[in-house]
Amino acid sequence: MLVGEPTGSTGRRRDIYLDNMHLDVKMNEMDSSGIHLWLVLMKAYRTLERYARCSIEPSGLGTSDFAILELLLHRGQQPVNAIGRRVDLTSGAITSAVDRLEAQGLVVRTPDTEDRRTRFVSLTPKGTARIREVFGAHKHAMDGVTSSLTKTERETLINLIKKLGRGAEEQLAKRSEE
Repeated sequence: MLVGEPTGSTGRRRDIYLDNMHLDVKMNEMDSSGIHLWLVLMKAYRTLERYARCSIEPSGLGTSDFAILELLLHRGQQPVNAIGRRVDLTSGAITSAVDRLEAQGLVVRTPDTEDRRTRFVSLTPKGTARIREVFGAHKHAMDGVTSSLTKTERETLINLIKKLGRGAEEQLAKRSEE
């Protein structure tokens, strides 16, 4: 429900949107500053992340175990250290997670024939079946939570967020060069 409010001291008309869950004050002129964009992205991420956790939890997998299994499902065998970098776990945490998954019979470690220091992790048949089942349910849940956007809007948003991420990476690289 939209309730109009007289203009404030800024001279801009504010529209107040009421719904069952939130009171949201929106300015007619959107704040497109970098800080506002970051806040909106952060809040949206937190909500989507909570929703994702809720869709994974019934499987009995933690989010890091799910992330490792999902990576192996879609990217195949990976070195332990590469998995850690890709799912954002420290070397100690990735070792513990792989130990846990290996104890459940979901993954196996194999040595690299060319570099004795490197160990590869791959899914077992049991692990493949488990992550396919859990990933299917999670995919369905995430498709549902994003259904308020059209396919075209989702594609546009994905491309814009990738562009934003690449720009942030470039800025970080410039900072490290200074």
